[in-house]
Amino acid sequence: MPEPILKVKGLKKYFSIRGGILGRTVGYVYAVDGVSFSVDAGKTMGLVGESGCGKTTVGRCILRLIEPSSGEIWFNGINIVGIKDEEMRKLRRQMQVVFQDPYASLNPRWLIKDIVAEPLVVNYVVSSKTEMEQKVLELLTKVGLSSDHLNRFPHEFSGGQRQRIGIARALALNPRFLVLDEPTSSLDVSVQAQTLNILKDLQSELALTYLFISHNLSVIRHMSETIGVMYLGKIVEIAPKNELFKEPLHPYTRALLSAIPIPDPDKKVDRIVLGGDVPSPVNPPKGCRFHPRCPLASEICNEQPEMKEVSRGHSVACYFAQ
Repeated sequence: MPEPILKVKGLKKYFSIRGGILGRTVGYVYAVDGVSFSVDAGKTMGLVGESGCGKTTVGRCILRLIEPSSGEIWFNGINIVGIKDEEMRKLRRQMQVVFQDPYASLNPRWLIKDIVAEPLVVNYVVSSKTEMEQKVLELLTKVGLSSDHLNRFPHEFSGGQRQRIGIARALALNPRFLVLDEPTSSLDVSVQAQTLNILKDLQSELALTYLFISHNLSVIRHMSETIGVMYLGKIVEIAPKNELFKEPLHPYTRALLSAIPIPDPDKKVDRIVLGGDVPSPVNPPKGCRFHPRCPLASEICNEQPEMKEVSRGHSVACYFAQ
């Protein structure tokens, strides 16, 4: 079996909380706390969970947009944690990101051709203005735009079109791996479908590998081969998508799946309503992070369960998983 293009081992990211006159560290936000997974080349790993669980922080740490507190991130056989900026700059050509908000991720003062061309210029990929414009037009064509859009500003486009521009910019350096940080969450449902289909087609055409971050389980199921479920900074279950939806093992995963709307009004679904609120990442519960809200919790849950493989590719961190 070929090695995965991305392997994350024990990734942690703690943000310090400063207070007092001297601005000393008085605590930490445990945003990501021991996350491990791998992604095979040409495949999509979905990362799902409610807002604030650490999904976006994982993506940004992988790209080294923020520095991990500890752990290992192996990309294409290289541990990128702690490598020099010059080495990371070379690797970044192969690792790109599509941000969540297409209204904030594009410079409103730049023309579209300049926005898409920026990675080409910064990395000295093109040698002339003609070559640059030709490359930009090729990129825009890949995402369903045309030469008529080259000399316009971002405010002249809809949200879906802006996100296509963001995708074109991400593809400028021919990357192998993309972090897609909720790329459709701010779009209308019909536009979401178009954007997802574009991403699927590009993955097939360019042999891309995706880390797809979302809180929308239906979108995650459509896009991913493997899904990781996060809760309060930890992955509680990883499984192939069909197995996860057919036989979820972790109580939190079951609660998430029970909340998916079903279009058939005559079909009854047993909703799992969780009590209480999500604990603060500043002071997370000891042991299993989910146990204060878990209907199955017992005294043993005060100790952190290990992630155990219950079947091929299906791992769960729960004492009661069968």
